[in-house]
Amino acid sequence: MSGCLIAGAMTIALAAGGEFSLEWTHSVEKESWRERWRVEDGRMRLIEAAVKGSGAGMEPGPDGVFEDGWWVWQPSVQPVRELVLAASGKTPSGWQLCGADCVTLGATEAEPLVLRPCAP
Repeated sequence: MSGCLIAGAMTIALAAGGEFSLEWTHSVEKESWRERWRVEDGRMRLIEAAVKGSGAGMEPGPDGVFEDGWWVWQPSVQPVRELVLAASGKTPSGWQLCGADCVTLGATEAEPLVLRPCAP
C-alpha cells in the first residue's frame, strides 16, 4: 500500500509500502542522520535510524551496528501522528525527504513544518 504525506501545503507521494526516508545534517556535530519511516494505519512508524558518527545528541541505539560507514539500529518507539520539523535556517541543510521522489524541506528560516500522513 502506498500513500502520501502532507508537509505544509505540499503533498508528497510515498514509495511502495508507504515508506519514506528523512536525512539531514546534525546542527552541532555536522554529521549525517538518516531515518526510514513507514505509514501504517494513519500513523508514522520509525523503522530504522542511522548516523554517520556519534556525538552530542546523536548516539547510536544500544543495538547499533556499523555498516558501510553508518551506525544503524531499529529504534523501539511508538508510531506518531505527526512530525514537527523546525526550520531555523541556522542548520547546515534542510531535510531531504524521499518517498516516490525526493524533496528538500526546511532549508531556510520559516515556521516549523508539520509532516503527517494524508487522510485515507
